Amino acid sequence: MTLVHCFYTLLIAFLLSLDQISAKCKTVTVDQSGHGDFSTIQSAINSVPSNNEFWEKVKIPYDKPYIILKGSGQRKTIVVWNEPYLQSPTFSSLADNIIVKSMSFVNSYNGPNSKNSRVPAVSAMVNGDKSFFYRCGFSSVQDTLWDATGRHYFKECHIEGAVDFIFGNGQSIYEDCSIHFLGEMLEPGLAGFITAQGRNNPYESNGFVFKNCDIYGKGTTFLGRPWRDFSRVLFYNCKFSDIIHPSGWDAWNYVGKEEHLTFAEYNNYGPGADTSKRVKWVKKLDAPTVAKLTSMSFVDTDGWFQSMPARYF
Repeated sequence: MTLVHCFYTLLIAFLLSLDQISAKCKTVTVDQSGHGDFSTIQSAINSVPSNNEFWEKVKIPYDKPYIILKGSGQRKTIVVWNEPYLQSPTFSSLADNIIVKSMSFVNSYNGPNSKNSRVPAVSAMVNGDKSFFYRCGFSSVQDTLWDATGRHYFKECHIEGAVDFIFGNGQSIYEDCSIHFLGEMLEPGLAGFITAQGRNNPYESNGFVFKNCDIYGKGTTFLGRPWRDFSRVLFYNCKFSDIIHPSGWDAWNYVGKEEHLTFAEYNNYGPGADTSKRVKWVKKLDAPTVAKLTSMSFVDTDGWFQSMPARYF
């Protein structure tokens, strides 16, 4: 894994014992002023043993912006952690102006042969503004990708899970991504949920936009349910396999308040794209509104994406 940086300190924790999740961890501090274990990030990364097989947890703090994490491939550079609940993501990105390319983040707590399939286990939490993920992977079963807050762009990423596996109140575009529903991880007869977006009021600009994505898997899933009162999700020009529940969306805890929700589909195709049996309160967006939401200006009105170093894309 290559780490290009413009900051001073980084904490990297390595789990030394798989049987003692909360016990022994090794923390490495990088500090250019000489008060840490290493003076450069690369030397800290180099300190990890070759062919390391231990679990790994990575955090980019709030005050460490302008970081580029570049792996050798989505299936080659894989960061794995094994711990449940929202407090313990495999990867936490809290700072602004972050690029992550060609690597995957896995939370294996509720993976195959596990009895914990309905326990939240976050593979990545993105809480900073102006973040770009390119050809990255995110894997868990419940609450896989916590798209928490800020403007984010996910390009050619692979995201898999079964329950609310893309959630949060981020303002994000997912373009050319593969969305893999792991229905086989759920109890027979249970449907899953791809999204749980958390927009709180009609004046917030956030929402999830899925553009030119491939939605596939096994079992049956809803496209989403609301995490907050004014949840907003749009699927645009996406390929739907036959896993999509005919009603499409679920009001969950907001039955009776469906008029506040913006759950929409536009120009999708495939066997799961038939909208004839969708819930009556699904939003019918006009072409100008769709164009506004699917444009890069939805996440980039100030040129932050164009100013990123293109050689890392």
